[in-house]
Amino acid sequence: MRAVQITEFGGPEVVAVREVPEPRPGPGQVLLDVERCGVNFADTLLRENGYIVAAALPLVPGGEVVGRTTDGRRLAAMIESGGYAEKAVVSEEFAFPVPDEVDAVTAVALLAQGLTAWWLINHTGRVRPGESVVVHAAAGGVGSLAVQLAKMSGAGRVIATASTPEKRELALSLGADAAVDPAVEDLTTALREANGGGPVDVVLEMTGGRVTGQSIAALAPFGRLAFYGMASMVEPEKVSPRELQRRSATVSGFWLMDAFTRPEVLAKAYAELTARVIAGELSVVRGGDYPMSEVRRVHEALRGRRTSGKLVIDPRR
Repeated sequence: MRAVQITEFGGPEVVAVREVPEPRPGPGQVLLDVERCGVNFADTLLRENGYIVAAALPLVPGGEVVGRTTDGRRLAAMIESGGYAEKAVVSEEFAFPVPDEVDAVTAVALLAQGLTAWWLINHTGRVRPGESVVVHAAAGGVGSLAVQLAKMSGAGRVIATASTPEKRELALSLGADAAVDPAVEDLTTALREANGGGPVDVVLEMTGGRVTGQSIAALAPFGRLAFYGMASMVEPEKVSPRELQRRSATVSGFWLMDAFTRPEVLAKAYAELTARVIAGELSVVRGGDYPMSEVRRVHEALRGRRTSGKLVIDPRR
């Protein structure tokens, strides 16, 4: 079968489409004919062996797929690797039914991005009605969904940040009440001004560097910052426990893989997300539906932060 295989770590030039053996399902697993595979920023880090967990070569990347089993069931699933391929093995325990009303691009977007946004709003960030929520990278896959879910949760004010005027307009069209350029020198003041001059209750942060520290400084008493990524590749400055204590603030981390210890919660979340899509309450921002033969170009655009929304590849092309 055709698949994208990495045989050495490096830049986009190391991803190549090759013929590889078809995977075989083991106990508790099923084989999917893949309709679409999601492409994530984490894939570019994995390609360089710079992700949270070390990778072993050779490697077929890709951690989220949607497709059909040999008995005709349509499933979406998160997997450790192997998604950039015509066929993929998935665990039955972590495979979610996909209604026919939900297209393949949307079904994939509701996996890593959708489940992350849902967990950040409902668990890590614990957004309560009336609270203000800052969503960094609001035009991205997670951010665009988090803006919408925050509004659905009853957030009093949603403040989006995005790097270009076009991306900020997109965030506003999704329901954000204000949009801020994260490159401003004093981001703390900008976030407070966007919140009517007051501190903010919840920040969903995946940028790193100075954005993290200036976002923490914008928190209200009992405010929460949920850190779930570091797209800038710059470590945040150290957080002072005394400063957190002074404002009773909380900084917590989230990695979706840890949520897979609670498969029943994820199944509930995925079902809720698909139901909201069918009801017309939630929409996925499509960043591009590419043939697998163009995977190198997709990685270049994603790492260059030239994309918005969800990127997918079609292994049949």
